[in-house]
Amino acid sequence: MNEIRPWLFIGNYYDTLDRRYLDFKSIQAMLQLAEAVEQDGINSLHLTVEDMGPVDHGVIRQGVDFILRERELGHRVLVACGAGINRSTMFCIAALKESEGLGLLDAYREICKRHPEAMPNEPVWESFCGYYNESTPYLDVMRASIPNL
Repeated sequence: MNEIRPWLFIGNYYDTLDRRYLDFKSIQAMLQLAEAVEQDGINSLHLTVEDMGPVDHGVIRQGVDFILRERELGHRVLVACGAGINRSTMFCIAALKESEGLGLLDAYREICKRHPEAMPNEPVWESFCGYYNESTPYLDVMRASIPNL
């Protein structure tokens, strides 16, 4: 689990299972993009998002709204997918875009500083670009993932 902001964390499926680690990190909400895991006292939303496929715009809105609503409540939010690399990265990118006014690529660069394994897949990236009406080529994402390039 990597802290992106004091209120926003990226993790994987196994992080959602580890109650002691969730408590240690003071996680109060989880957006789950792999399997649904219930933890008492932690607000959760599970969304079905394919790892290698496009993401429906309604699902994007639902996930980002959940993250931002939990942030407004002062909660620390874990966004978790299977490996914590692709889907969770994109939803965190969108949360930074909306909460800090960053472009998608700049939000991705911010995430890479704290979570170097972050790498959204092309169909997922393109879905979010379409949703936000940004036309950042996937090649730019690949370049941004390589430090000092």
